[in-house]
Amino acid sequence: MNTEITKVAFIGTGVMGSSMAGHLLERGFEVCVYTRSQEKAMGLVERGAVWRSSAKEAARGADVVITMVGYPKDVEDVYLGENGILNHAKNGAYLIDMTTSTPTLAKQIYHQAKERHLHSLDAPVSGGDIGAREGRLTVMVGGDKDAFEACLPIFHSFGANIIHQGEAGAGQHTKMCNQIAIATNMIGVCEALAYADAAGLDPESVLKSISSGAAGSWSLSNLAPRIIAGNYEPGFFVKHFIKDMEIALDEADRMGLDVPGLTLAREMYVKLSSQGESDSGTQALYKLFHDKK
Repeated sequence: MNTEITKVAFIGTGVMGSSMAGHLLERGFEVCVYTRSQEKAMGLVERGAVWRSSAKEAARGADVVITMVGYPKDVEDVYLGENGILNHAKNGAYLIDMTTSTPTLAKQIYHQAKERHLHSLDAPVSGGDIGAREGRLTVMVGGDKDAFEACLPIFHSFGANIIHQGEAGAGQHTKMCNQIAIATNMIGVCEALAYADAAGLDPESVLKSISSGAAGSWSLSNLAPRIIAGNYEPGFFVKHFIKDMEIALDEADRMGLDVPGLTLAREMYVKLSSQGESDSGTQALYKLFHDKK
């Protein structure tokens, strides 16, 4: 473990954050935690984490502050303002926002952090609840290369594919590429299973054939089995995926890029959300196809 980084504050211990903070404890880091619902952090406290009553209290004295909250507005609230992390982190601390947020906000935090002699990285992840639980997340990092290298012991605690993508905001842009690829892929996964069902095929047998061929994908291997089992529990919430797609659509529009597949996927997920599935996993998209039968 990097001897210069021993104390970690983890803010946001939801579906993925809880597992990630747990891996840090296993690696021997001193971890304090804060999340809006204290109950969600109690499992970590029982394992040795220290509870803090606010984000600013968690940030004080920490070598590294990791945030993994819900929306860009939550990122703003936790970093900026009088009670924000930027005003309370110790000199020289590393701030790692692992929320899927906007590249613009990542750059804003980076520049304000630099003025305060803090190091800021935007480092969204991919791999869902499974990747977080098993410590094999993909981590996409934007920010200064020396800050990235200093935080590698942190990233290696829960990540298996860790890549520095470039300057501040590059991590978030890379995550948008990831979400765009997933968005249309999930439509394909759901359509394929709906077709198999309509044709009277055994979906598990079909999955064995197509998941290891040219159609193979993470979503097909990890989420299609959940669909077949009727398990729509969230590894990643529908409401958060809609947020991600809207960020990507805004960024694409700003760059003058047409993304019709992403536009369609967003429309479908908004429809799914309107049917009461906001807190379901992204694989619940299958319900739009199943309900048509």
